[in-house]
Amino acid sequence: MATVRLFKHHIHTAFYFLAVIECCLFLGAFYLGAYYYFYIGGESVGDHLGNLLPQAATFAAVGMASLATMGLYKPQLREGAPGTLLRLMGAFIAIILAMAVVFYVVPDLYLWRGIFAQTVLFAFMLCVLSRILFSRLVNAEELKSRVLVLGAGQRAKTMTDSLRRASDRRGFRFVGFVPCNGETIYIANEKILRPDGDLAAFVRRQQIDQIVVTPDERRGGLPVDDLLECRLNGVKVLEVADFFEREAGKIMLDFLSPGWLTFSEGFSGTGFSSFTKRTFDIIAALCLLLVAWPLMMITFIAIWLEDGFGAPIVYTQERVGARGEVFKVLKLRSMSVDAEGDGQARWAAKGDSRVTRVGSIIRRLRIDELPQILNVLNGDMSLVGPRPERPEFVEELAANIPYYRARHYVKPGIAGWAQLNYPYGANENDARQKLQYDLYYVKNNSLFLDFMILLTTVEVVLFGNGVR
Repeated sequence: MATVRLFKHHIHTAFYFLAVIECCLFLGAFYLGAYYYFYIGGESVGDHLGNLLPQAATFAAVGMASLATMGLYKPQLREGAPGTLLRLMGAFIAIILAMAVVFYVVPDLYLWRGIFAQTVLFAFMLCVLSRILFSRLVNAEELKSRVLVLGAGQRAKTMTDSLRRASDRRGFRFVGFVPCNGETIYIANEKILRPDGDLAAFVRRQQIDQIVVTPDERRGGLPVDDLLECRLNGVKVLEVADFFEREAGKIMLDFLSPGWLTFSEGFSGTGFSSFTKRTFDIIAALCLLLVAWPLMMITFIAIWLEDGFGAPIVYTQERVGARGEVFKVLKLRSMSVDAEGDGQARWAAKGDSRVTRVGSIIRRLRIDELPQILNVLNGDMSLVGPRPERPEFVEELAANIPYYRARHYVKPGIAGWAQLNYPYGANENDARQKLQYDLYYVKNNSLFLDFMILLTTVEVVLFGNGVR
């Protein structure tokens, strides 16, 4: 198993097939529930089933979206069977609620309660079964892609250290490391392989699927002819930066060079893609505002009750947007009024004493970010993109972290790829880690990735990941 690139986004093959199978299971469960309902009622099944395709397709779409919102298609999910079962139960509660809304908004899709109840029950049982089988198969060594690493130096060690967890290696396993001429070895001896004869013959004997090229020094150290033969024989030959991008969903700064950034696929946006993204932002922001305004009003009242009716509710703060332009971001106040009374910009720390009681709740649920919908409608931000930073922090981080300003080639967003994959940033090291995810988004952004990020952001809100 490796990855599938869908609309520029890398998806682990195992989870891609799991999604396809579960989509079919939702469709099958719908027809199974309808068949059983009409069968026990003594009615002719064939007179009804032919008219149910729109409802079945809607049920499958809502089901897949609900599973995604609960993080059930995240390769990094490390919860055991009990945690997965709880997430499945949460997803099916969401399915029931979402379908109730669908039935109300689109009466033509209404489904009899008996059919719907049986459909949900069948779908739940089939999804539990699919997850049990998946958990057994996804970790089967026989199904993993066999990877040979060409190089055993510092870059190879950095790669293996960054992919050390089992969840990071679900789709592949390292067969071994072949040192290149003249490089200092940083890999343990038991993992070192020294092929007898040419590399291409060794690759065939070991049934290698992919070769990752990681030498610290390339000049005169790469067996180019052997690598070409391997490539012609169907073995994938990847630069370490490309391999890491596919498997980890981020671009490792340690492996970057100006040449790779210049010639790799991505980092491009056409006028049409910008237009479709802007259209999507406006429509989605208006829909979100329609749903969120009552929650914002409740928050207004809660802030007033805690701090007094004269206290400010919404505050503005300078942030750096696309192309380095500074704009005023809107947020609901979650800290004390004098949080930065001395005018000094500070990172928010875990358990920050400046956060109010209401603030701790709205930060956990991300309610404090809701006024930024107006920033999206104004064109300063997008719904999805790197989080905008304060100018003071940007100058400091850009001076110390390479390629930091590359994240400003797209509009900042309320939700983002980095927010899904890394906790709240509170120092320079956190900013460096989050930049690697931001660069992945800048390189591979699309409406499909935006939609997936928005769905999965629900999980972040529900489970409070990365809140400070």
